[in-house]
Amino acid sequence: MARIFDVVEYPSEMTDEIVHRFPETGIADLRFGSQVIVRESQAAVFFRDGRALDVLGPGRHTITTANVPLLTGLLGKLFGDRTPFTAEVYFVSMREFADRKWGTPQPIIVRNPGVGLGIALLQGFGTYSFQVRDPQQFVTQIVGQLGAYRTSDIETRLRIMLLSKLQDVLGETASNNKNVMDLIGLTEELGAAVRAKAQDDFAAIGLTLKSFYIGNLKPSDKSAEELRSMGMLDMQTYTQLQAADAMRDAAQNPSGGAGLTAGIGAGMGIGGVLNQSLQNMGQAQQQGATQPSVPSTGGFLDVMTPAEAAAAMRVSEEDVVAAITAGELRARKIGSAYRISKDALEEYLRG
Repeated sequence: MARIFDVVEYPSEMTDEIVHRFPETGIADLRFGSQVIVRESQAAVFFRDGRALDVLGPGRHTITTANVPLLTGLLGKLFGDRTPFTAEVYFVSMREFADRKWGTPQPIIVRNPGVGLGIALLQGFGTYSFQVRDPQQFVTQIVGQLGAYRTSDIETRLRIMLLSKLQDVLGETASNNKNVMDLIGLTEELGAAVRAKAQDDFAAIGLTLKSFYIGNLKPSDKSAEELRSMGMLDMQTYTQLQAADAMRDAAQNPSGGAGLTAGIGAGMGIGGVLNQSLQNMGQAQQQGATQPSVPSTGGFLDVMTPAEAAAAMRVSEEDVVAAITAGELRARKIGSAYRISKDALEEYLRG
């Protein structure tokens, strides 16, 4: 049997709770004259049969036809003003949830015009804050029938929304001929742009984004190996950057003069790599303008990854891997990676 409540309240600061259902499980019977106590920075949303009926703000409320007109009006029609009646009450925190953390689990690829390879990877972190704007909408769309809904239940969703907007803003800003160093100097402007872009998405679930701050934005320290695994480097550039990585690591070795010499060599080597990479890109673009739709086998590398073979044949990497697993294209598996020889690719194309 449901318990009859004469006083409905949730005396909690709700520091990490956004919504708390009263009662958490089961149903509660209320009567006309019952008291509903809503504390500062709370709102109380009444539900019956899955339908939101009324929202009460801070204060002490008595359930009467004047105080909760939608709820009691409906009950009066259905039950002839008889009590007790069943209703669910959701207490919603209206306080600002501040100092929530965000970060980039994976680097964001941005254009870097006029510098190095013309692309860069950025990583960042910072804080944001949010607040419930429409308690009825938030409970209806997000919380459902849960007994309690905490900040940890929605933070992953909010961070994904924010990182998506940050990626858009970085891409748009970089397209205006801004390089990475320019972006790093625009953290306040970038944060304001993310906040403006995200407002509609937050409002769609009954929230408002109060603040979004970029605490740090910097180039990623990903190695040449990681860049290559992301499909961002060709074989020649990868080999050169590997050598630059090795010299950089030697420069960081605190062994006196040898480390200093290596550091100088690393700096010169990296500059040469970037210049050479830009030249290679220009040559590739010129060749691509006159290259026939059917690839010339003379342009194949001696040893290729599936991605490189796919690029040479104008197909997807998945098609190349499928041909390998089907036994149609000969390849050597080294660890978890495939390597394809030029001869094997030419034989495959000849059929």
